[in-house]
Amino acid sequence: MRKYVTIIIGILLIAAAAYIARDLANTEKKRRPKNEKVAPTVFIETVKNESVPVTVLESGRLMAKNRIDIFAEVQGVMEPTGKEFKPGENYRKGETIVSIRNDDYYANLQAQKSNLQNLITSILPDLRLDYPEAYKKWDAYLRNFDMDKPVANLPEPSSDKEKFFVTGRNIYTTYYNTKNMEIILSKYNLRAPYNGILTDALVTPGSLVRPGQKLVEFISPSIYEMEVSVNKSILPSLKVGRKVIVRDTENHSKQWNGKIIRINGKVDRTTQTVKVYIDLSGKELKEGMYLEAIMNGEPIEGSMEIARSLLVDELKVYIVQDSALQLVEVEPVFFNEKTVIVKGLLDGQKIISKNVPGAYSGMEVKIYQGDL
Repeated sequence: MRKYVTIIIGILLIAAAAYIARDLANTEKKRRPKNEKVAPTVFIETVKNESVPVTVLESGRLMAKNRIDIFAEVQGVMEPTGKEFKPGENYRKGETIVSIRNDDYYANLQAQKSNLQNLITSILPDLRLDYPEAYKKWDAYLRNFDMDKPVANLPEPSSDKEKFFVTGRNIYTTYYNTKNMEIILSKYNLRAPYNGILTDALVTPGSLVRPGQKLVEFISPSIYEMEVSVNKSILPSLKVGRKVIVRDTENHSKQWNGKIIRINGKVDRTTQTVKVYIDLSGKELKEGMYLEAIMNGEPIEGSMEIARSLLVDELKVYIVQDSALQLVEVEPVFFNEKTVIVKGLLDGQKIISKNVPGAYSGMEVKIYQGDL
């Protein structure tokens, strides 16, 4: 009996399992909803080619236009001049900057002058007899001979005979040796060629100065030059004489008016830039200051200015055509710090004004209809 009961229960369990399996098989599986594609919204700007002004902003350092490095050409002990020989000292034009002791050389020069004077004196008796017409001028020259003044020019000979006679007495050789010594003597006192200021003093009074030794740097603080590097693409729009605004890099309210005075004819191989030199002056300017130059070039016709970040591979931009992004090639003409002037876009085309994340050619987009 128990055996039959067990068999019946097993049959019932099998039937129940089969029923449940069939019920599950007949149940429809729930389908996942399809993801609907959402087109990103883009901001656009309608292309309108026009004449775009070019503004070049470049930085550079000031250098004094009039500056000299003074070197010694003679040897001697440097003497005080009555002013402190230190950077920052001002000198007027013609004022002595460096004085080198010249006692020994001055004595030699005076001896040479005396030798010339004696030679001229020795020829006067012969001139009176053989060349009476030349005697008067040589006698007058000798009477006006001043040992404390530079040697005057010798009288011009009236004839070849007179010239040969004077030459034979070694007078011309002695005269030119004397003039040469006078020139060397002048190198013991170095004078300011213009009103200026010492920017560096490399010796001190009392020290021994040797030929070829650098003594001082001297500049004129009245006028300066600023050297800036400009991209070669903008050169056609820059001209010598064009006005330039120069400003302080830290305080833009400090501005000076400058002028382009030179444009180098050589392009730097590495940077593809050209040196442009700007002339300017002002009370607050100092050599070595780092300034910015704002140069206005000739406007570029038939172009448009866009953000540099919109460029793709430096030669392409995205436009919206038939509700999709399309890459078009452009010609970058001039790069500013944050913008670029390009050619090649057609009037009426819709160029994106803000970058689209993950953008690609053919990407479906929706144009923003509100106000930016």
